[in-house]
Amino acid sequence: MNHAPRTPAPGPADSPLVLVTAGTDHHPFGRLVEWADAYARERPEVRVLVQHGRSPAPADAEGEPFLPPDRLEELMRSAAAVVTHGGPGSITAARRAGHLPLAAARDPELGEHVDDHQLRFVARLDASGLVRACATAQQLSAALDKAVAHPGEFRIGAPGSGDDGDGAEAAARRAGELIDLLAPPPRPDHPLPALEKAPSTWPTVCAVVPTRDRPDLLRRTLRSIAEQDYPGVLRTVVVFDNDDPDTSLASDDPRRPVEVVPNDHSPGLAGARNTGIMAARGEYVAFCDDDDTWFPGKLRSQVEVLLTDPGTEMVCCGIRVVYDRTEAERMLDRTAVTFSDLLGSRLTELHPSTFLIRREALLEGEGPVSEELPGSYAEDYELLLRMARRAPIRNIPAPGVRVLWHRRSHFAGRWQTIATALRWLLDRYPEFRLVPGGYARVAGQIAFAEAAAGRRRAALRWVGRTFRARPLEPRTPLALAVACGLPAPWVLRTLHRHGKGL
Repeated sequence: MNHAPRTPAPGPADSPLVLVTAGTDHHPFGRLVEWADAYARERPEVRVLVQHGRSPAPADAEGEPFLPPDRLEELMRSAAAVVTHGGPGSITAARRAGHLPLAAARDPELGEHVDDHQLRFVARLDASGLVRACATAQQLSAALDKAVAHPGEFRIGAPGSGDDGDGAEAAARRAGELIDLLAPPPRPDHPLPALEKAPSTWPTVCAVVPTRDRPDLLRRTLRSIAEQDYPGVLRTVVVFDNDDPDTSLASDDPRRPVEVVPNDHSPGLAGARNTGIMAARGEYVAFCDDDDTWFPGKLRSQVEVLLTDPGTEMVCCGIRVVYDRTEAERMLDRTAVTFSDLLGSRLTELHPSTFLIRREALLEGEGPVSEELPGSYAEDYELLLRMARRAPIRNIPAPGVRVLWHRRSHFAGRWQTIATALRWLLDRYPEFRLVPGGYARVAGQIAFAEAAAGRRRAALRWVGRTFRARPLEPRTPLALAVACGLPAPWVLRTLHRHGKGL
């Protein structure tokens, strides 16, 4: 029976609270909301509050689409019981608030997620005594009845709780150790395989080059693509974002054709990349920014990795950073990168101009570049996180791209956009909470951006969060210095001269 949405009348002030959090993933989790609604109807003496995210709002329970972190923490601490989806961030937050959470995993067969990592994650945590798994409405209802009647049994460290008494901090660390369940087991880091013999036919690759108002740099970029020693067809799609397309760049060369198109997605880098992905033809898609250049052997070496390892969906390589008259090589000394690696570090060596991806993975797998990120800032990092959650990313530990850092960068000075986008990233990936160093890195960047934007109070708030997560995070003193008047551009120029970014 369908119920029209309504605003339930709050129960008595002393009513026990059941808090249900379905997370913020874009996949709906209506099944959990329905279970919470059923419990609210059957137990009117209990107050049931559902943070439902992008799922339909509850009909009988109270509902909030999103809750600020401070408010969520406050509600968790006052709740008699906490029900979470299978996301590590929600589970860890509940445990830090002193609860043994009741966890319901999203099921990919029901369209609730892209894969079964929550099913495996919750099963492992349940076996370790870190959560109480609930796979049906009946299981959840019975567990909630018990938690409301005997709350001590569902408190961390309480007698009979099933916890070993080491407290929420140790539990969070143990949950962090299980983060690799979110991705397939990493492959041993061994030398990349080589082709036994060259293929008779090399697959078609399409390079996607977004551009805006940099014609001189763009032509240099296109020359470097055309001069690749790749034996197969290498198409290029140049996407003009918020600019009239220069059709003189088009070419019908059968081996190196160039197509020029306007951005017909949302304005910005993410929309421009997606326009190129949709216009691409061929098995693989490569990204290249309009101010970077490829070394001649870059593409061939990456395609060889994909040909020898069909399970790989994405390959990157090292970069040579150029700033003013200074050059510095930045390479990872590993051949495989996992989701947990990327939570811990941005790994800026994995620059978007190095990306080579199976087009099918972008169209039918994790989806194209996110156009939800404010200003498209960090869209490359967000794509790396999604791709690595699906399968480890392969990396060639040698420079393949010359990356130009300069004052004409699109994001130079756009501090408020940067801060907003990074906050979005932390909200979308609560797993950062399991990796204090990774959380502190992003929080420190937000603190610096807020300080550079002149928002001193906000900057100091984020400085505090950064320090609590990781006292020795190097971005903390930089953000404090900028908040106290040190010019942010001077700090960035100094970092860039040493081949480093913020």
